[in-house]
Amino acid sequence: MPSIELKYGRDTIAFEYEPERFTVLGGAHSDVSLSDIEIGAKLDNPIDTEPIEEIVSPGESILIVVPDATRQTACGQIVNLVVRRLIANGTAPHDIRIIFATGIHRKVTDAEASAILTPFIAQRIKTLDHEPRNLLGLLQFGETSTGIPIELNRALSEHDHVIMIGGVTFHYFAGFTGGRKLICPGLASARTIAETHKLAFDCAARSRREGVDTGLLDGNAVNEAFEEIVDHISPAFAINTIVDPSGSVVEVFCGHWKSAHRTACKRYAADNTVQLAEKRDVVIVTCGGSPHDVNMIQAHKALEAASQACNDGGTIVLVAECGEGLGRVDFLDWFEAADSSELAGRLCQKYKVNGQTAWSLLRKAERFEIKVKSEINEEHLRKMRLSPISAKGISEIFKTSAATGYVFLDGARCRVHV
Repeated sequence: MPSIELKYGRDTIAFEYEPERFTVLGGAHSDVSLSDIEIGAKLDNPIDTEPIEEIVSPGESILIVVPDATRQTACGQIVNLVVRRLIANGTAPHDIRIIFATGIHRKVTDAEASAILTPFIAQRIKTLDHEPRNLLGLLQFGETSTGIPIELNRALSEHDHVIMIGGVTFHYFAGFTGGRKLICPGLASARTIAETHKLAFDCAARSRREGVDTGLLDGNAVNEAFEEIVDHISPAFAINTIVDPSGSVVEVFCGHWKSAHRTACKRYAADNTVQLAEKRDVVIVTCGGSPHDVNMIQAHKALEAASQACNDGGTIVLVAECGEGLGRVDFLDWFEAADSSELAGRLCQKYKVNGQTAWSLLRKAERFEIKVKSEINEEHLRKMRLSPISAKGISEIFKTSAATGYVFLDGARCRVHV
């Protein structure tokens, strides 16, 4: 039988399968990585705005917003090019700051900062951390049209220009990552993050709000709130990357913060939407390795894609290392609920961002038999209604079952339509 390698953190797990019964999806990408010269040409011809050199004047200060270590965006290559352009244009290095858009994620470590920015930039340009609960580091920029307080990192008001650098992939309720998400939730207060994310949930129906889904922007209440908030900041320039599974840049869309991001999303959706003729009884899915499977909260995004390809009552095998465990110490508390309906009730009484991920995970565990190969404590898996499985056990499922199935090699990167 042929064998493929399933990405698991920074390692792989060998898996044998029968091609007559199982269709392998993803993994093969023909795009060529962009060189610095090719990226530079795109920076020279931005979408709906002027090049950086015509926006920023010498003596003005710049805040560059970048993602944290849970995102794969090839940020280092882009930041290097942008910083060099700014300096060549007359900007002093001490007028440039870089801030990590961590939202409510943990702080970026020194090693991660070097990996995100490259050691060259990390050693030469001052970096800032975002603290979503530090009131002294936050400033109110007004309210949204629905009354959500716009509380963002104070640094956004302390620089002449804001430049956003991020990557675009699918997001299971915000539509897509990147772009406006670097500001909200990336640099928002815990309260603003909670209020905007709560828009994804319909408490009357105890379910996801209509229009809130993977790959949807227009009519998506969460995305529309994010975009309205960023309108209050009016970033000077935005750069959106699309990367291949190895993390290399294969496309760049830069310019106006909104239209450049929308253009990138359209391209990403066209290239990464998987059209299937049918659902099947067995689906195995990997997140595509690190950093997509750093913890269960991140790994859940791959599970979302797998759930669209599996028949109700079928089996999903999630291959996700989750070296940092669940992602938050309080994530497991949500699974004290008897079922997803009770969890939804708790979520509506006292909303927390990761409660929605817990609800979505529990809903899937009620619809499918979910087996997980990970480093998460087996007792924790069972509390989440998931079953631990070994690498050997993955192959055994396919040998003992007569069912047909799919194997998704990059589940975190795709959207499934049946």
